[in-house]
Amino acid sequence: MQNRPPQPGAPRGIFDESKPLWQVMALFLVPLTFSNLLQSASGTVTSIYIGRLIGVDGLAATSALFPVLFFLISFLIGLTNGSTVLIGQAYGARDEHRLKQVAGTTVTVCLLLGIGVAVFGTLFAHEAMALLGTPQNILAASEGYAKLIFLGLPFAFVFIGYVTFMRGTADATTPLYFLIFTTIISLLITPAFIRGWFGLPQLGVGSAGLAFDIANTVGLIALIIYLRAVKHPLALDAETIHNLRIRWPIFVQLVRIGFPTGIQVVMISLSEVAVITFVNHFGSSATAAYGAVNQIVSYVQFPAVSISIAASIFGAQAIGAKREDLLRRVVHAGVALNYAVGAVLIGLCYIFSNDLVSLFITNPDVVAVAHRLLMITLWGYLIFGNSAVLSGIMRASGTVLWPTLNGIFSIWAVEVPVAFVLSRHIGIDGIWYGYPAAFVVALSLQTLYYTFVWKRQRHEMLLAATPAKPV
Repeated sequence: MQNRPPQPGAPRGIFDESKPLWQVMALFLVPLTFSNLLQSASGTVTSIYIGRLIGVDGLAATSALFPVLFFLISFLIGLTNGSTVLIGQAYGARDEHRLKQVAGTTVTVCLLLGIGVAVFGTLFAHEAMALLGTPQNILAASEGYAKLIFLGLPFAFVFIGYVTFMRGTADATTPLYFLIFTTIISLLITPAFIRGWFGLPQLGVGSAGLAFDIANTVGLIALIIYLRAVKHPLALDAETIHNLRIRWPIFVQLVRIGFPTGIQVVMISLSEVAVITFVNHFGSSATAAYGAVNQIVSYVQFPAVSISIAASIFGAQAIGAKREDLLRRVVHAGVALNYAVGAVLIGLCYIFSNDLVSLFITNPDVVAVAHRLLMITLWGYLIFGNSAVLSGIMRASGTVLWPTLNGIFSIWAVEVPVAFVLSRHIGIDGIWYGYPAAFVVALSLQTLYYTFVWKRQRHEMLLAATPAKPV
């Protein structure tokens, strides 16, 4: 980086050309994928605890919050993706001053956003859960769980922001260690409050909300201390602390890159809100099946999402270094890894689908519903991964509008209408046919735009990709 010699053991990222690019990307994917898995692992194990120690209604109560929480953190996801692109470009250009300015602005915005969401969510938790049509027998439990989750979001947002944009420096290992740490904390705290171990109060489904708050707060504090101790490029040293404010030119760039992605995530989350309302019409057992399927599908998605993130990071670094040859190789490696890794994982899920569903629920009727839903939707995530890689590559250059519009169209013009119509004709199974239908349309649209528009502009974009001067 600028004005600092390479640190021993510092990640070399895309500039390590002693190996084929697909091998470099695959090595980067291992900690990245495990990190993404661990971000869901705490919720998964919590669902198992609640489903087995409290029951189907307890699992349904926590599942009902999922689309609301996803909606509220949507802008955060877009923002941190935007910062990852800018950090990756600065890292590729070896401009450390620029990197710290981007990190300082992003952390500040994450904290302010977390505080705003916490206030809003705590005040309107009851209205939000009622608006979703949450079954009356689980409404109170869902509301209490939601309030605890919302209260911890300021620290959680900053922690999630850090582990996300740190990957822009090609460091996927440090976030993995700290996600393991927070997962262990959550795994220990949740059953302790469910069962009332060591004289602790029995909080029911609220145990999961409290565990979420404590784990993310402790994890953030530990991460900040560690980064300072090892002198990581993104540590809160004197320069970074000086940059803990909103620099408006950088914020504008974050919004330009991140806001369309955030809007897409909002549209995805709103589609999940629509889907959960469809599901809730079939009763709390259907809601519990929905929760179990979402947990399993999230693990199927993670490798595809991780490959997309890796492609975006490596692409941003190639753009920062003005290496068009590397950018082209990143695309080929990302698509190949998606199909190779995804086929193995999805095949295993098909083989062991009943066993996986039974981890969350014991009611045979609910297990049967969840199993059918998995059979319908799993294969589509290979298509989803291919589309995500193309979108990630285009996002690395700052091209986000048309990939975002393509994604929104596939969700609201395909997924939701198909789910609604088929649910009225063939029951809950029809809801899940909307997912693969949307994935196929999204890949078709992204491929057309990538091939006939973005590739033709790539050379000019690389020439214009010199990072802006420090503000």
